[in-house]
Amino acid sequence: MALSKSSNTYGRTSWEDSEFPILCPTCLGDNPYVRMMKEKFGSECKICVRPFTTFRWCPGARMRFKKTEICQTCAKLKNVCQTCLLDLEYGLPIQVRDQALNIKDNIAKSDVNKEYFIQNAEKQLSATDHGVPGAAGGPGKSHPPSDLLMKLARTAPYYRRNLPHICSFWVKGECKRGEECPYRHEKPTDPDDPLADQNIKDRYYGTNDPVAEKLMRRAATLPRLDAPEDKSITTLYVGNIGEKMLEKELRDHFYQYGEIRSITIVSRQQCAFVTYVTRSAAELAAEGTFNKLIIQNRRLVIRWGKSQGKQNIPGTTNTEAGARFEPVPGLPRALPHPEELEHNFFNLAPTTSAFPSPYPQFAPPSYPLMAPPPPNPTPNQPELPGFLAEGQSGIHYPSQDPTRLGAINKTRQT
Repeated sequence: MALSKSSNTYGRTSWEDSEFPILCPTCLGDNPYVRMMKEKFGSECKICVRPFTTFRWCPGARMRFKKTEICQTCAKLKNVCQTCLLDLEYGLPIQVRDQALNIKDNIAKSDVNKEYFIQNAEKQLSATDHGVPGAAGGPGKSHPPSDLLMKLARTAPYYRRNLPHICSFWVKGECKRGEECPYRHEKPTDPDDPLADQNIKDRYYGTNDPVAEKLMRRAATLPRLDAPEDKSITTLYVGNIGEKMLEKELRDHFYQYGEIRSITIVSRQQCAFVTYVTRSAAELAAEGTFNKLIIQNRRLVIRWGKSQGKQNIPGTTNTEAGARFEPVPGLPRALPHPEELEHNFFNLAPTTSAFPSPYPQFAPPSYPLMAPPPPNPTPNQPELPGFLAEGQSGIHYPSQDPTRLGAINKTRQT
């Protein structure tokens, strides 16, 4: 006759023992050398209430210690992190992921049904070769990617989530530790804010999650990329490509939308320009990649290219291409163009009203008009010429006077 199990060992065969936790990059931290404290059957799972092996560690400098909250079986059923309970693939709450993929939760919530469901789930998980099923509540099930998830997905770890809690003594004005206090000295969240009231079970089951509701409201107000009116534009601007992005990686993704004419990478600006042969292919690529293209763990920025005739010219604006700036008072005037200098500097060629000259007009130098000497000057008459008399025409200068500079007057010799 077999011995019956005592109360201390009842159900111990279903307790979970593991060697390493299932964590997301944010909870694990940026330190590659993490020292973890492992405790076998150290706590009960917050979902299935079974003892499991707990882990405790510090994710980085001036961060709070974190620990696993649920067992690995519950984490594998939802494909979530054992600590933050966010999806391992997208970094989003379960409620957002289930709504985007139209997943119906079939996990039992009552105590008796929950224990039976967990036992059957463990048998299925142990029978699979992969070990970690998809996020559908059943092993080995996968779903196609969703546009909403690609737009809201977090590509880089968010380490601010690991910051210490707010110091309650500092809020009361009684903290005497100063800079040595391991807690944050910041203003606490408004108690009326829905984000201040979060429940771990609501997050796991995907019901009444305030973080998920906030993300869904943000998704409803996401910007859209409208196609330009100029139908000749078939170029897309791709930003935030990084320094190690290759043309082959961009071509392997963008070729699915249509025939590509050229791909130009500007490494210094960390951007690229993808030009398609047809406008329809460019519109499909813009719609399929805007706010959801991730290559090398980088979310790429997608914009429409600009027309060659409407590009910005240095010294001009978009609305007035080619317009000149107003002169700054106190600065010397810029030198005119040789053609303008030839026609307009001495105001020889009058400007029309259709093409006004942008430079100030200068009057020609005015010299005194000298009158020619009389034909028979008297000895007492001064040789300095005077001004033109009435009825005389022509321009005469002192150098034109025949009585000066050694000129010989024939009338006197005769």
